[in-house]
Amino acid sequence: MFINKANDGKNNICGKNVARLRKELNISQRALADKLQILGIDIDKNAIQRIEAGKRFVTDIELKALSSLFNVSMEKLTE
Repeated sequence: MFINKANDGKNNICGKNVARLRKELNISQRALADKLQILGIDIDKNAIQRIEAGKRFVTDIELKALSSLFNVSMEKLTE
């Protein structure tokens, strides 16, 4: 049976890194969502909150936009 969750039961493996990088930039979840919207990603503050909590899946397009915004590789986001 296929299990579509990380080993810790979360729906993504990048949420903790997204939260850490966002805090390093000293920006709010809303500001991060706004920056992603400028890049063409339709996302809101609540989606950022769910990503950071591991409750929301992250698409490859969103992962690419996040890595670009944070200026890190996609591999670094998913460590």
